[in-house]
Parts: sequence; C-alpha cells; structure tokens
Amino acid sequence: MTGPAPERRSVAAARARRSGSTAPPAPEVLRALGSDGRQADDAEAPSLRPTEWRAAPRTLRLASLTALAVLLALVTGQPWLLALAAGPLVLLVVAATDDAQPQRVRVVADVPSRRCFEGERVVVTVTAVFDGVVGWVDPGVSLGPGTDLVSVDVDGPVVTLGYTARRWGRWTLGVVDLDLYDAGGLTRRTVRADLGEIEVFPMPADGSFTPIPVRLPDRLGEHTARQTGEGIEVVGVRPHVWGERQRRIHWAATTRRGSIQVNQFAAERAADAVVLLDAFCDIAGPEPVGRSSLDESLRVAAGLVRTYLHSHDRVGIVSVGGRLNWLQPGTGDAHFYRLVQAVLDVRRDLTFSTPDLNRLPPPAIPNSALVYAVTSLADPRIMDVLGGLAERGNPVVIVEIPIADPRVNPNDSIQELALRLWRLDRQALRYSLVDKGIPVVPWEGETLDLSLAPLLRTRIQGRVS
Repeated sequence: MTGPAPERRSVAAARARRSGSTAPPAPEVLRALGSDGRQADDAEAPSLRPTEWRAAPRTLRLASLTALAVLLALVTGQPWLLALAAGPLVLLVVAATDDAQPQRVRVVADVPSRRCFEGERVVVTVTAVFDGVVGWVDPGVSLGPGTDLVSVDVDGPVVTLGYTARRWGRWTLGVVDLDLYDAGGLTRRTVRADLGEIEVFPMPADGSFTPIPVRLPDRLGEHTARQTGEGIEVVGVRPHVWGERQRRIHWAATTRRGSIQVNQFAAERAADAVVLLDAFCDIAGPEPVGRSSLDESLRVAAGLVRTYLHSHDRVGIVSVGGRLNWLQPGTGDAHFYRLVQAVLDVRRDLTFSTPDLNRLPPPAIPNSALVYAVTSLADPRIMDVLGGLAERGNPVVIVEIPIADPRVNPNDSIQELALRLWRLDRQALRYSLVDKGIPVVPWEGETLDLSLAPLLRTRIQGRVS
C-alpha cells in the first residue's frame, strides 16, 4: 500500500543538559513553538544549514566586542581601550588557525522498534561520529505529524529523544540536526539524520466473546459444533461399540437401559472470520468521545481480530474505500500485525472513486466464513458490498459505528423536521438489514462484549431468502 508522505506540520528544537562543556552557548529553548509550548501547526521543517565548519554565535559576539572597542578607541582618542579588544582578538585568531576540528563527521540514528500502539513511547538514539575533538552537541528536532516530542537528553555526542505516538497510522519521525561545536565554541558544523517512519497501531477494543456461525469448517478448534466427534462437551449417550474406552461408559444410563451406554461428545471446530472495514468516509463521532468513525472502526476491527486469534481461529480482513485491500485469513500473533498493517493507509485512500466491489477475491472471504462489517452505514456504497456478501451465503454481522447527528438550528422547524426524517431513515435502514437476516449491533464505545452479547443467544444463521 502506497500513498503520499504525511505533511510535516511542526518544528521543535530543545536544548537539554550537556556534559563536558565549559561554556555552552546561549540557550534557544524552543523553535517554532507557541508561547505556551504547544506545537505550531503551520510551522515547516527547516532547510538544511551549511554542512561545513562556520562561525558560531560566540564568534559573532567576540567580533562585535572587538569592533566596538576599536571604534570607541578611535572616537574618544583613548588608546587603553584597545586593550579590551586584545582578548577577543586573540581568541578569534586562534579559532581561525585551529586545525583540530573533525574533518569526517557522520551521524547514526537508532530506532529500536518501529512498531508501537497509540500512546506508547518511542525512544530514538542519535549518535555523532567524528575523528577529532568536539566541545558539545546541540540538537535541533523537526517533528512529523503523528508524534509528540516529550524528552531530549544530551550526553556528549549521544542524543536520546523520547517520542509519544499520538494517533494510528504511518508517520515520519522527522529529522534531527546536530550542531557540533569546537572546544571553544567558536565554530560549528551541522549534520542531519533522517529518522524514517514508524507504524502506530490503534489500541484494540477489549473483548472476549467469539460468536460463531451455524456452519463451521472441518478443522479442529475450540468451538463446539453441532456434529458429534472428539470433544469434551457431552451431547448424549449411545450404545457401546466393541473397542471403545471404558472411561466413556455412562453408568447411570447403562443401569437404566440394561446395556452398556457410552457418552457421545460434540466435535470441536475452528471458525473463519473476516473483518470488512468501511473506509468510504470518515465522519465525526458523537461527543464527548470526539473520535471519528474511521478511528473507532479501526479500533473495533483490531479488537475483533485479536479476540478471534486468541481463540485460534483464522481471521482475514478486507478494507473497501478508494481502493480495495485484503488479506486472506490466517492465524498466529504475527498475523495480527500483518492484518493491522494492511489497513493503516485507509485514511490516504478516502476518495469517491469506487473499486469493483462485485469481484471480491474468493481467497479473502472463504465459504461460510463469518463476516463482521464495521461500518457507520453513512455511505450507500457499503450496502452494495453487504448485499453481495449475503447473496454469496456468508453470514454477516454489522457492527455499527455511531456518528454525530447533523447540526441543526433548534429554532428552525424545517431543520428539526429534516433531522427527524434523517433519524427515521437510519432506523428504517437497520430494520431492513435485520429483516434480511443481517444482525446489526451498535458499538457501545467500551468493550466488544457489550456489543456482541446479543449474538450469543443463538448461532448466526446468515441471510434469509
């Protein structure tokens, strides 16, 4: 999945504690930040400064002091004022003839983990490698749009940065400019390190219920099937057959019937589940949650994937929007990350162009697989997808993501009537889906168990013809 790189929107540079410097330059606390310390959304990443050795701010101050002393001596006619320029002038001459600055300088960025969940901390280590003597290092950090810079720690040539992942998606960490100063702080050189991208996964919704359809594939698992087989749940008794284990004898039934009776067990099968993610639109959610429908949809989808994978079921995902992306069902913890990675770019695919939804790849949705459609039911194009799935015979469950009501003027009767009609239209839509055998469960915003609990009363039948 490809898409345009996220636009950089904030620039921050923080100065921190320095070790081994006798006279650090004057602090520049925050660059391109507001007076309250918050990120300036309209700031842009700074252009790369010259990479060769050049005069530092201290050199400019010494040169200004020297010129001022000479000017005062000429204006007042007092030769002793020239003595004030002697000290700064000597330092400037020494800095001009000093060959101790490193000639080969490079920077190494180490990001131990490029995968994290929302709210987790990402630690980045940037190390300057050089062949000479450097007095101190001054970092300047340019942030990407999806992370916050929370800490900057400088220990000699090693700069440790702490980021907090703010929102799910693929985000660039930005760039780091390191200003290397010589031992006297009179010259400096800038080197840049590009920190690359990280993948921020949404926090999955909590849940433990795994509703199952009527038909289960012939594969061993943890769900009780209607067929008899090797399991642990007793579903009846039957006459004993020579060679069966004596431990299965049901002694009470044997005593009543006068012949040996053995326990009959239900088979245990695994389920196939597919999460269908509606990425046709992104609508603001109701207050006070404040999340958009796409944010909540991804949290629900990740929660469903994790819950079914914990039950050792096969889980796949299909995202429909500007593009059709899918990953066929699989199992295992590593498959969870592959599934979430498959939908991280859905926000870049928001467009009105519709893919061919009548040709969903058969490997993406196996026969009799239970399909969870996570949608806000706000875009009519999703109804074509749901209708096609129902016609194929797959049992479908809709997890409805709540969206905010349209804003109307409470004093305008026409707008109030339009709002009532809008609500009635959505109720009619839900009723038509339920009437066709497609259950609709609302996302409560807390745990998946609250939403999926009504589905545990009976197994999901699928479409009613």
